[in-house]
Amino acid sequence: MEKNTEIIRKKILFRSWHRGTKEMDLILGTYADNNLSNMSYDELMHFQSFLNLSDPDLYKWLISEEKNYPEEYKDLIEDIILQTNS
Repeated sequence: MEKNTEIIRKKILFRSWHRGTKEMDLILGTYADNNLSNMSYDELMHFQSFLNLSDPDLYKWLISEEKNYPEEYKDLIEDIILQTNS
């Protein structure tokens, strides 16, 4: 399972840095760099699911701080915003 988790981490890290927009690359890539190593398997799956969302939606939630985001991602979005603004 550990080896599988490491493969998942590498895939998520790549996806975080290769979003298609430079802004999302920087925000999500930096967040992934700082947090993936400490995430449990369930947290990795949750973050992976989050990465399936569109860049325009992620941008408006993370940059414009629009609060109309899915409840299931509330804690993750707020953590990314907090770390981005630190």
